[in-house]
Amino acid sequence: LARGYLSLRSQPGHMKKLALLLSFVLAFASAVAQSRPAYVIYNAKGKKVSYGKMMKALAKQDIILFGEFHNNPITHWLQLIVTRELSEKRQLILGAEMFEADNQEPLNRYLAGNLSAKGLDSSARLWNNYKTDYAPLVNLAKEKHFSFIATNIPRRYASLVSKKGFEALDTLSATEKSWIAPLPIDYDPQLPGYVKMVEMMGGHGGPNLPRAQAVKDATMAYFIAKHYQAGQLFIHYNGAYHSDNYEGILWYLKRKQPDLHYATISTVSQKDIKKLLEENKGRADFIICVDEDMTSTY
Repeated sequence: LARGYLSLRSQPGHMKKLALLLSFVLAFASAVAQSRPAYVIYNAKGKKVSYGKMMKALAKQDIILFGEFHNNPITHWLQLIVTRELSEKRQLILGAEMFEADNQEPLNRYLAGNLSAKGLDSSARLWNNYKTDYAPLVNLAKEKHFSFIATNIPRRYASLVSKKGFEALDTLSATEKSWIAPLPIDYDPQLPGYVKMVEMMGGHGGPNLPRAQAVKDATMAYFIAKHYQAGQLFIHYNGAYHSDNYEGILWYLKRKQPDLHYATISTVSQKDIKKLLEENKGRADFIICVDEDMTSTY
């Protein structure tokens, strides 16, 4: 293209020819993009939805659960641009599964400018992909002076439930219990997501495996509801499984605050993204269908 540009400049009528060349390049790039898009957005029924239409709907909500694949760059990129665009229209509160409730204090210090990025890394249990995938969201909150809520149960207590059941939480101190949804944990073992989890594991892990998942869901819902403020928009980032099929976190939220307006987003991966597979319909209000060849962040 550069050689063609220089060649055209030396010829009579080069500007007209240059314009034609640029038009061809842009048309070619557009055709490539349309034939192999990286993702397509669908609604729950499997109908394609434009980014703009999704954004109009999201701007009207009280709480958004943004379900991701933890290693998918498309989801992380969309989380950032969606959040940034919504921040221009609404006062936001952000929260994430990737921060455990007992790490709220160092996270607050970082947001207030009283702790460096290196200090946050050493003070909080950050995920391995924090710098690439979640730091941009935290830094956006810092820039905009938004709260960022650490919503997840400390993993050691979820592990305790997976080994000994909900009853093991009764032995914790008052301080430790403050990092978990109030006990006893409300739990329905017949919810399809929990049933499917047991089936996928072939029975390994026993009945406590879905309970460990439920205590995560319940705790994230608890801290979302606790920090939600009327008139503001709470955006929560979590693994898609925690909110798929309107279960998990959303099931707990609706039991406590049924009158709020909720929207869910999920991520799926397909070989052909031109049509949403039947198995992926109904997962969420908006489904980000990503080409399965997309590069992973880890």
